[in-house]
Amino acid sequence: MSATTQSPDPSGARALDGLNLFIANIQTAFGPFVAVYLSGQKWTQVEIGLALSIGTIATMLSQLPAGALVDAIADKRRAGGFGLVAVAAASLLTAVWPARLAIAVAQVLHGFASCIIGPALAAISLAMVGHAALGPRLGRNARYGAIGNGVAALLMGLAGSLISERSVFILAVAFTLPALACLPFIPRLHVRPMPTATAAPRAPVWRVLATPTLASFAVAIFLFHLANAALLPVASVQLTRAAGAWGGALVAACIVVPQAVVAVMSPSVGAWADRYGRRLVLIAGFAALPARALLFALLPPAPLVIALQALDGISAATFGVLVPLVAADLTRGTGRYNLLQGALGLVAAAGATLSTALAGLIADRLGTPTAFALLALAGIASVLTIALTMPETRDI
Repeated sequence: MSATTQSPDPSGARALDGLNLFIANIQTAFGPFVAVYLSGQKWTQVEIGLALSIGTIATMLSQLPAGALVDAIADKRRAGGFGLVAVAAASLLTAVWPARLAIAVAQVLHGFASCIIGPALAAISLAMVGHAALGPRLGRNARYGAIGNGVAALLMGLAGSLISERSVFILAVAFTLPALACLPFIPRLHVRPMPTATAAPRAPVWRVLATPTLASFAVAIFLFHLANAALLPVASVQLTRAAGAWGGALVAACIVVPQAVVAVMSPSVGAWADRYGRRLVLIAGFAALPARALLFALLPPAPLVIALQALDGISAATFGVLVPLVAADLTRGTGRYNLLQGALGLVAAAGATLSTALAGLIADRLGTPTAFALLALAGIASVLTIALTMPETRDI
């Protein structure tokens, strides 16, 4: 059954579309908007970077147990619902109490919840369509997620500029309600483990994790996040200081542009990965990241920087579709899909943690152009790792 495309009923597929849309609405509040909000509270870039790093450290510690937990739960909707409620709680705490302890708690809560939500969505998708059709389904997930991010960024940017920066996080709480309402429309049948995950005993964890291909992929993901995680937060602080009250709207534009690209590209990325192979698409998509970082280093915080965010859309579409797809390739028939996603998430979180902390420190002491240039070097290393060491996984 896993080798053929399944045909879920349209209502279940549409409910999954809506779930991706509204989860993206909620998650948009975290990241650049947190940086803008805390900057308005007179936090330094180092303090902002450390606050964001607390969340990524929590994510690191949660990835593997969260992935294993999602593998073990038959009804992934429950895991998704728990994650949604936890993100809403983190948003509310951020809005009502912007003290250092409260922000740290909110970042930890959000990091843990995100470790549950991502694997739950991927597991629902795999159970719904099977491995053969997973690429296009992941592309569809990314499309609706990008639309959700774009719409939320516009609304949150306007709310932050016209009402208050605090209102961004109140909106995130409100978006939780329609996301939770989508869950009952995904039939339980679609979220049970696939026969390939249960027909044979699960492979030992060490056998899944200790492979050269996975090692190469993990290094590339680490370097990608080391280069990517701090780019927009550092740029958003720079834009906010230059634009004053309209900084939130400019940050929203920096989010909307790449999300529009992701919405257009993602279904094609899944199809290209099936046609041309995972490796070639990864190289092309990841190469957009160091190009963006270098151009950020050379250009001032102006509308051109917003336009360059289109490059972020290319790399984001590639990452969002290819990482769970390659994970499915490497775990086919093992029953360890979400565990491996957790392991890759751990690697990504490690890179993001170093990125936000180090880039904030470098930006404060050596200037933002230097920070952008060093992030570009990490992005180049990520592309070279895939090109020189990672084999094709499509036919594994």
